[in-house]
Amino acid sequence: MTAPRPAEAVHEPPLDDELSRLAELHGVATSFRPAPDRTVAASATAVTRALRALGVDAITPDAVRAALAARRRDAERLLPPTVVCWAGEGCAALTGLPDGTRLRIDTEQGETRADAGQLPPGVHRLTAQAPDGRTADAHLIVAPARLPTPTGRSYGLLVQLYSLLSRRSWGMGDLGDLGELTNWAGRALGAGFVQVNPLHAAVPGHPTDPSPYRPSSRRFPDPVHLRVEDVPEFAYLTDPDRERVRGLLERAGRLREAVLDKGALIDRDAVWELKREALEILRAVPLGPGRRAAYCDFLAREGQALEDHATWYAFAEEHGPDWRSWPEGLRDPRSAATARARAELMDRVDFHSRLAWLTDSQLTAAQRTAREAGMPIGIVHDLAVGVHPEGADAWAQQDHFAAGMSVGAPPDAFNAHGQDWGLPPWRPDRLAESGYAPFRALLRALFRYAGALRIDHVMGLFRLWWIPEGLPPTEGTYVRYDAQAMLAVLVLEASRAGALVIGEDLGTVEPGVRGALRERGVFGTSVLWFERDWDGDGRPLPPDRWRADCLATATTHDLPPTAARLTGEHVELRDRLGLLGRPLEVERAEAAADTGEWLGLLTRLGLLRGTGGGVDASSEEAEVRAVHRFLLRTPARLIGVWLPDGIGDRRPQNLPGTWDEYPNWRLPIADAAGRPVTLEELAESARLRGLVEGLRGG
Repeated sequence: MTAPRPAEAVHEPPLDDELSRLAELHGVATSFRPAPDRTVAASATAVTRALRALGVDAITPDAVRAALAARRRDAERLLPPTVVCWAGEGCAALTGLPDGTRLRIDTEQGETRADAGQLPPGVHRLTAQAPDGRTADAHLIVAPARLPTPTGRSYGLLVQLYSLLSRRSWGMGDLGDLGELTNWAGRALGAGFVQVNPLHAAVPGHPTDPSPYRPSSRRFPDPVHLRVEDVPEFAYLTDPDRERVRGLLERAGRLREAVLDKGALIDRDAVWELKREALEILRAVPLGPGRRAAYCDFLAREGQALEDHATWYAFAEEHGPDWRSWPEGLRDPRSAATARARAELMDRVDFHSRLAWLTDSQLTAAQRTAREAGMPIGIVHDLAVGVHPEGADAWAQQDHFAAGMSVGAPPDAFNAHGQDWGLPPWRPDRLAESGYAPFRALLRALFRYAGALRIDHVMGLFRLWWIPEGLPPTEGTYVRYDAQAMLAVLVLEASRAGALVIGEDLGTVEPGVRGALRERGVFGTSVLWFERDWDGDGRPLPPDRWRADCLATATTHDLPPTAARLTGEHVELRDRLGLLGRPLEVERAEAAADTGEWLGLLTRLGLLRGTGGGVDASSEEAEVRAVHRFLLRTPARLIGVWLPDGIGDRRPQNLPGTWDEYPNWRLPIADAAGRPVTLEELAESARLRGLVEGLRGG
């Protein structure tokens, strides 16, 4: 995520009662708790600007009173814009309707009903008419009460796809490599899933932001992940075009060798430059009748959303990637100027539409390969918490984003300055008015090729920390979302796809969130180093006290690899980069004590004895194995192995709090000595096989 903005803090008098009441009615918090025993008031500026982003004027006392009156009138509506019904639990929003109110429900299946009982799952249209003549229309979301719990348990591999290079990659891991990994891991290792980083479309630039968590679009994938040779038209290139592509393949080989053999960083922009040229050449190959029909079906299925997406990329080629600096008429996706410009650039719009189709096709094929390899889940895709303010989604869905606001995290015990992630938040009111249409469409698109979906910062379904533009993260405030509606949409779309949902619920989690997620069958995330008895003595949590409904792991992409934590190398790295807030000796001692407590528990459980395979029980490799054997002792239904842990990699893929100081999101998987390791070498690694052997059949 991005570093906090260098802005001055605002010191203001406390909020008055009327402004506080107005804020509460619109879901804007007037205080927050950075620690369980401490409450901090939100500033009037943060509250009034959050309200303004929600379309509410609260600048003057008169404006506040007028807004309160308007809110009271809204409360007299028969129905809210969106009503949620959980199957078997009824519709709470309908119980308060006046006696004699008549209902009409037009289901998405084409039926018309007069009552809300036994409705099929879906998003329906609800009309209510009260005896006094009042009428109201609403979106009616009917969702299964919970997602089914998977039978048995599975273990899987966690990997940042770009970091996984094979000897066929074009300088970074791609969907061909993902297919090979899932095929091998399912058949040879008995893995149940492979979890990857977000594969969302990036904002083009020089350089492109390498973070997969600040995408241009979450709805459509990035064609940089395409395996060009797997595009069917590749086989039908003419001889001159084949010669041109052969030259690109040679250049791609040099990029790959630079990363694998010469210590170069992954250069996404260089990879895309080559792939884009190759894909332009491939586009000249006519589609066969079947392929043409499939492409037309894709265009029809994706509709306006795809047209907007492809238009943004065509415009970005002409005017640069920041739509806010485009000619004024083009800043509105529905303007006449945009329609004219789109028509003039229809060839480029078609090119970017085709890229979306090709990438969707290869993603679908990768999931099919995973299931055919015996994986009960297959590929777990990652949903970023938001999108880049300059990107395609922010342009196409302007009405749904809160202008002048950014998402982040408040100050807490671990970060006194808070965090600003530079992502515009969705407006909860606009989501409700649309029946959560953008969220539904996003999930439906991802679930088409996902066996499960990991949701980054799943707490964002409940509330997000909004930071007014120009203010530091400390001057933000929480804005609440309708969690029941967000969860209903999530459960509905996951159930349609037969997929699991894993919420990343690490860090500050307000009371009730984990219970609400568990009630609906959404898994959480448990990372070993954070699992302590925080309500008791603070010691490592024994395996039998872990939750079952979670993905249990030893580390994540934002944390040190297990070997680095066990050896203390993560502290040394942060010291070299000037990131320690205390003396090195203090940090070393604290890290060693933390690790020592965990190793002590592993020893008492007998997990550091009898490792076998010629591995010394006191070695770091044996300790890594013991950590994962510990995870197997927990009741967790899903166990994730960070793939770089399998070969002793010491380097984190992302070091929060850094930008140029560390090559975030640009490192290939490497062994304990820092030597990049190919997918082919991973498949032959005795160390990796030794690690996962104890997890098979767990």
